[in-house]
Amino acid sequence: MHAEPLSQKLRSLVRSLPPTGITLSDLIHRVGSEGLLILTALLTLVFLIPISIPGVSTVFGAAILLIGVSRLFGRELWIPSSLKHRHIATKKLRPVLRKALPLLYKLEKVSRPDRIHWLVKDGPIQHLNNLALILGAVLLMMPFGLIPFSNTFPAVALLFFAIGLLQRDGVCVLLGHISNVLTILYFALLIGGGGLAAREVFGRLAG
Repeated sequence: MHAEPLSQKLRSLVRSLPPTGITLSDLIHRVGSEGLLILTALLTLVFLIPISIPGVSTVFGAAILLIGVSRLFGRELWIPSSLKHRHIATKKLRPVLRKALPLLYKLEKVSRPDRIHWLVKDGPIQHLNNLALILGAVLLMMPFGLIPFSNTFPAVALLFFAIGLLQRDGVCVLLGHISNVLTILYFALLIGGGGLAAREVFGRLAG
């Protein structure tokens, strides 16, 4: 019997959201033994469409960061109370997740287990993958939320990592690493362009 697809699990989770809202603690409880990578995939979906929920990138990014740390050191997930009990309104969260789920379904369709097997083996390469997961979470938390794609790019990387590590698909993991690099380049352009613009403004004011 085939395991239930990740997209179907997340659809069921979205349908079961409480009518008023949900906390990160409750989300963790709902994924339960299914694993933290499923939670990672869920948390990234919010950023895959051009609709934002204020403050979510910091909360969800920090949660994914802690998931990455727990995987890296092989320890149980610890979430501080300030994040664990942060309330997210269902009326804002559910529509965003529903719009993003079809993209997850498409990604899941092209994923295949055991591609580039050495990239998903246990050992040093797994530590590298977990460090890359942590890096993606840090990039997601960067304060560029109002700039187009600043949350989308790192979220795509994290979703690739989640799917790749869940399905042991080295191609998805490789795409996650590439997406991290592209995100860093994008942020470097933003910072560099912002610096040049600021210098131009100050130059005109001084002149």
